[in-house]
Amino acid sequence: MVGRIIESDACVAEGVTWLCGAEPRFARALELTGPLPLRRRPDGFGQLLSAIVSQQVSVASARAIWARLEAAGMTSPGAIRATDEEGLRALGLSRQKASYAVALAGAGIDFDALRLAPTDEVVKTLVAVKGIGIWTAEIYAMFSLGRADVFAPGDLALQESARLLFDLPERPKERALREMAEAWSPWRSVAARALWAYYHVAKQREGIA
Repeated sequence: MVGRIIESDACVAEGVTWLCGAEPRFARALELTGPLPLRRRPDGFGQLLSAIVSQQVSVASARAIWARLEAAGMTSPGAIRATDEEGLRALGLSRQKASYAVALAGAGIDFDALRLAPTDEVVKTLVAVKGIGIWTAEIYAMFSLGRADVFAPGDLALQESARLLFDLPERPKERALREMAEAWSPWRSVAARALWAYYHVAKQREGIA
């Protein structure tokens, strides 16, 4: 089953109400953060290619490289398949990222089908592509597909935010945070939004681009 899809601010607000009832510390966090953003993104090839471009570079660098790819018409699977890694490197991609882009273009992902696939299947399909890890796959499910009950426990900002909000002695590891987040189902995506927002307030910096 696909489960609930977050499509509007009202959906986020519904999730907030449920979370605050289930865990009072979220209510305290939201008093500081204010309303949570919707943060929906497009889905499809371009979104995943953009995620690859953004890996381990600054936001400014990622935007500059993406602008060059767009100007060259290199943001579709067909265009990527029609070039080679050297052509992509000339536009600013590293050798590794150029190979990832070629792998993504050749993966033949049915993005329309992903919209109807269970989240576990979405993640499994995406991580099978070289260059796409579980964090990227979970973020895609959360923001591009709008899944209400997906979490990204490998995210360092979520780990640190959970440490602060729940007064933990140390930052929880990925497995521990994944288990902790089970209590926030069926609104784990909203819990993630709340933790990112709380991180921003607590650390005065964004936890996710």
